Order: sequence, then C-alpha cells, then structure tokens
Amino acid sequence: MSTEHFDILIVGAGLSGIGMACHVTRECPGKTFAILEGRAAMGGTWDLFRYPGIRSDSDMFTLGYKFKPWKKSNGIADGSDIRQYITDAAAEHNVTDKIRFNHKVKSANWDSESSLWQVTAEVNGELRTFTSSYMVGCTGYYNYDEGFTPHFEGRDDFKGTLVHPQHWPEGLDYKDKKVVVIGSGATAVTLIPSMAKEVSKITMLQRSPTYIIPMPLEDHVAIGLRKFLPEKVVYTLVRMRNLFLTYTFFNYCRRFPAKARSMIFHLNRKFLPEGFDMTHFTPKYNPWDERLCVVPNGDLYKSIRKGKAEVVTDHIDRFVENGILLKSGEVLEADIIITATGLNIQLLGKVNITIDGQPFDITDKMSYRGVMFEGIPNAAMIFGYTNASWTLKADLIAEYFCGLIKYMDKKGYKSVIPVNDNPAMAKKSFLDLSSGYVSRARDQLPLQGEEGPWKLNQSYVKDWLSMKLSSFGAKELTYDK
Repeated sequence: MSTEHFDILIVGAGLSGIGMACHVTRECPGKTFAILEGRAAMGGTWDLFRYPGIRSDSDMFTLGYKFKPWKKSNGIADGSDIRQYITDAAAEHNVTDKIRFNHKVKSANWDSESSLWQVTAEVNGELRTFTSSYMVGCTGYYNYDEGFTPHFEGRDDFKGTLVHPQHWPEGLDYKDKKVVVIGSGATAVTLIPSMAKEVSKITMLQRSPTYIIPMPLEDHVAIGLRKFLPEKVVYTLVRMRNLFLTYTFFNYCRRFPAKARSMIFHLNRKFLPEGFDMTHFTPKYNPWDERLCVVPNGDLYKSIRKGKAEVVTDHIDRFVENGILLKSGEVLEADIIITATGLNIQLLGKVNITIDGQPFDITDKMSYRGVMFEGIPNAAMIFGYTNASWTLKADLIAEYFCGLIKYMDKKGYKSVIPVNDNPAMAKKSFLDLSSGYVSRARDQLPLQGEEGPWKLNQSYVKDWLSMKLSSFGAKELTYDK
C-alpha cells in the first residue's frame, strides 16, 4: 500500500477546512497540503443540511472569511449561498484540486522517530495511508452520520412520516399537510416560517422556550456604504461594527441577565399578536446560558400572526397513530413529525488518535489557546465561537498555526508539543454551555484551564490580542529538532 506525503493534512472540507487551506496558500505558499473529506462534496454543514429554509444563524459579515468579503446585501444567508461562497473561496485560492473526496479518516498516529503523522483513510472500502508533518482537524463538532433523536414511546404507532432535519428526504411533500416540529432551537425556528407558506398548519412543540431575537435580513448600512466605498473597506467596517455589537450584547446578557431577559421579552412581544401567551417565549434560564436563535425580519412571528404556525409548550406522553399525545391530554394531529431535537457531539470526526501507537485520551487534556492540545505534537483543531460567528475564531486559529509553522521552519524545529507545567490548575469543560447537546457529551469533550493560554476566552478581541502578542517561544511550547 503506497503512502503519500504532504507537509500539512487538513481533515474536512467544510467552512473551516476550506478556510484553513486558503490561509495555507496565502501564508505558507511553499507548503504542500491535501484536504481529506469523508463526503463527496465540500461545504460540510452547508452541504449536509438540506431542510427547507436552512440559513446561517450569524451574520455573513462575521461568518464570512476575513480575506473574502461577503458581497450580497443580506446579512443572514441561506444554505445554498453559503455553500457557493465556500466553493468560490476554494476556487479563488486554487484549493479545489487539493481535496480528496470520499476519504474518511479513520486513524492518525504520531510517530516520534520520524516526526510525522501517519494517517489512514477509508476510500470506497479500501484503506489508504498518508504522512504529514502537521495535521489540522476541521471536522466540526457533531456526528454527520446521525443526529440526536430521543426515545419516543409509541414511535412505531405513528402512521405518518417521521423526519430528522439532518437527513431530510429529497422531494418530501408537505403541501397542505399538518406538521409538528419537535424542538425550539435554530433548526426549528428556521424550518417553521419556511414550511408555513405551504402547509395546512405547522406547530412548534417545545418542552421549554428558547431565547429568540429578530434581526434584519439585509444590512442597510453595508448597502449604503457600498455606494461610495470599496467592497473590502465596507466589509471590514461592517465586520468590526458587528463584532462590537455581538460582544457588547453578549457581555450585557452575562452581566445584567434580568435586564437582558426583559429586553428580549418586550422585543418579542412587540412582534407577536396582541394577547399572545408570552410564556412560550420566556425561558427559565438566563440569556446565553444556551445559544440564542435569530429570526431574520421576524419571519417566525409573521407565520404566527398569519395563523399558519403555532407554539405549544408541553411534554410528550407518546406518539399515537395520528400524531402526538401530550402530557396535558391534548393530541397534536400530524401528517409529518419533524424531530428537530439536536445533534450528537463528535470531535475530530471520531478519528482514533494514537501517539507512537499508544491510545491517546483527549478528554483529560486542555486546549492551548484554543488551537492545540497538551500532549499532541504538530496538530491543531479548528473550533469556532459558541457566542459569535464560528469563522471569527477559525480565522484566528488558522493564522496562528500558519505562523507557528513558519516559526518552526525558521528555527529548524521538527515538532512542537504544548505542555502544562501546573498540574494543580483548575479545569473545566471545553464548552461552557448548558445546552442539551453539550450536557449529553461532557465526558467526550476535552478541557480548558482557568488561567493563561489554557483558558478559552470566547472573545474575539481577547483572542486576537492573545495570539498577536504571544510568543512562539512561550514556556508552554516544547520544541524538538
């Protein structure tokens, strides 16, 4: 079995993987690289999800790459536009022909003697091997093969169609049908206004409310500035403004949760019909304990006002032949039930990582600057923000790791390992959210520290300063020639 060698192997050809590859071509032009993608197309999340109305839950001026301006007028983009944006970025940076499609990475072993990663990928049932000096995981944070669906009593009794949004059936006919969407997160609030145009009735069934805020679909400031400023300048200015607004709002919610709750409550009430039961939009937790959902131009509220959509807050007793029996005794009739119940967390695409052939448990290791992990040589993982646009952090990580590679070339180093010299440091979960999908996967996640470069800031400004001002000669980094 022949082995191909590259300077850098990137695992995953989604928003993160293509972004990383573009950064490599821009900042490390002499390096050879390949992208190993398990699916048959690039785009990651934005190619996998094909449910009606699929769209970004962050504005494209910050979800877009730092180096590629978003030129459309809409700040919130649908899935096909984002997929095209990623495809265009790959083409513009000559990245497309570096992608190896249908290459599902199964294992990665660091060999200390050769200072190389030995990577095995499954391709059409056969195994292929690759070696590289560096490896970057860009696989997102959830299982692409299976979404999360809890056990529903009587599931087989339901005579209609049951769908999980992660595996949306092509050509699903929902015209004039009764639809129940189980869930109240980003997927649910996207599906409902899109489907409401054609269904007989659609119901969002939630156990508990989620924080939802309206957001303009188009950015009128950007549209105005484009009349007399170059595109790159407009992109930078709007990006900086949105960064400031997002950061300010997040910190306001954290510092003054009661006031933030009240503000969101009154904003929602303003958009909803008079007399609407606001308990359906009043969560028990504080804002940003879980990720907020956005609805462009208040489209969810419009569907409710028109009487095409409704919200029910209750618990499921069981599925029945014609729909769902609730704990209250009410039956929600349905021709189609959509389980928008979340995803299963899976870091690094479930790649089996070993060091010199020995198993490596990442769940007891801390992240270094949100880029690398203690004890793993020459490897990075792209993991974006949970309180802001993913790509903001992805760009920072890519720039930092490219800078580290150039530093190592200059010094003649073959390997680098982040090492924690304070074993007594307090640690906590890598993801500091109370969302169900995070809580279910605590034991599968790595850690972060409470101080220094081991702490995840969840702040673009702090991360930018930290990475720009940090030294590659920091005491936490151990190099080997």
